[in-house]
Amino acid sequence: MMKKMAMAMKAKKMSMKKMGMKKMAKKTMKKMAMKKRAMKKTAKSYKTVSGAARAVWKGRIMKTKGGLTKSQLTKNKNGKIVSAKKSAKGKKNKWISAVTAARKSLGVKGFQVIGGKTQKGQALLKKARSLYKKK
Repeated sequence: MMKKMAMAMKAKKMSMKKMGMKKMAKKTMKKMAMKKRAMKKTAKSYKTVSGAARAVWKGRIMKTKGGLTKSQLTKNKNGKIVSAKKSAKGKKNKWISAVTAARKSLGVKGFQVIGGKTQKGQALLKKARSLYKKK
């Protein structure tokens, strides 16, 4: 009976040693995974421009195919990564701002054809044109 207990204790000690070794291995693996990779400089390996832009946004590479860095990129309302300069230029469009102002002043909500056959659409077009000429 004593022999059996001694054997059981020995087996338990061995399993605990193994557990300790497993924990140590996990820790070292974590440390290895935590290391940052060196950043690539070019986007040659990316097939699409958007893929390269996403890689720059996440910090995998330095520049996009067009030479833009992360500071020169931004996300649009759909979540797509685009050039900040082009995005700002698009937001400055006079016609779009005129139509937005016309919709607000006429109280148009939802989809409405600008022009078209309806009276609302015609009124919207007229108002938008007048605001566009003022700007």
